[in-house]
Amino acid sequence: MKGRTNEEGINPVEDGSADDARRRGEAECHHGGKHGAPQERTMIEEILDPENLAQAWKRVKANKGAPGIDGMTIAEFPAFARKHWPRIAAAISEGTYRPAPVKRVWIPKPDGSQRPLGIPTVLDRVIQQAVAQVLGPLFEAGFSDHSHGYRPGRSAHKAVAVMEESWREGRRHAVECDLKSFFDTVNHDRLMNALREKVRCRRTLGLIRRYLMAGVELPDGTREATPQGVPQGGPLSPLLANIALDPLDKELDARGHKFARYADDFIVTVKSAKAAERVLAALVRFCEGRLQLVVNRAKSLTAPLKACEFLGYRLNNRAKLAWTDKAQRRFKERVREPERSGDGPPGGLPREGRAERVKSPAATADTRSRPSSTS
Repeated sequence: MKGRTNEEGINPVEDGSADDARRRGEAECHHGGKHGAPQERTMIEEILDPENLAQAWKRVKANKGAPGIDGMTIAEFPAFARKHWPRIAAAISEGTYRPAPVKRVWIPKPDGSQRPLGIPTVLDRVIQQAVAQVLGPLFEAGFSDHSHGYRPGRSAHKAVAVMEESWREGRRHAVECDLKSFFDTVNHDRLMNALREKVRCRRTLGLIRRYLMAGVELPDGTREATPQGVPQGGPLSPLLANIALDPLDKELDARGHKFARYADDFIVTVKSAKAAERVLAALVRFCEGRLQLVVNRAKSLTAPLKACEFLGYRLNNRAKLAWTDKAQRRFKERVREPERSGDGPPGGLPREGRAERVKSPAATADTRSRPSSTS
């Protein structure tokens, strides 16, 4: 079965070098560079640049992760790539490459529910990572300073700092707005329109659209289409999520609000309960109207800042950051898990290393949605 899905959908082309494949890229240039000036190479050529691909493979290899629906492991990929990459690169360059569906797995959540993840094949993880490395710098400079998820030099720890800062500034009330199944409900057309604002390379846009539409394979082997959504689990999904939610950041910035967003988790702080109610109503209208997302009204609320929780943290009686009770219980359970198993920590680590394996709530948030979470 190995190689089954990595091969299917790739139109047969004559084998050639990767450089030959890149030279057959389309003629349009993308808005790259510091001032958006056209570059000599097309974006698809930059994606297929050997150095960019080498860096992408290095990242995917370091993240490890489980096989996709073709069963191919990280260790098996180099031999596959040596044999098939020239033809695959040509297909990407010519716009005929078809990604494999992602493998659906379910990750337990603390509340007893499950979070769906989609594991791409190793090949598609490498290609997605290569795309993300080229697209990221184009969008990074325009992102809000209040967006902290999956961005260089930012982290969940910096996001939760807004709670202490807000208290010192007299912002003692907050809005918690929960987006229901965000990653499963992103509107593809709106996302592609946002990408077109900075990407002019039709081959690159087509490749991203095909990743969005690749579908999922369920545990019983059946396949489902993905007419909307950005599957969690691939290297490209965090960037696409930030692009999809950038209009929300810009709206909150334009209104002068103090806020922090980490992926689809965000908190807005204000100075009065009445202002909090107004902001929540405006957020619901914007998210459901402009962004066509679904707000979970049962979980969206206004409350005193000290009663709010964000990324596993709250403010204690001294208005300092502290873990929530739930996050503290989870930490203790994860420390005890290796002891209960009797076999020591997974992965063959020495028993004394288990504490280093258990991350704080914010550190856990920093690794969410990455392929390595499925390993």
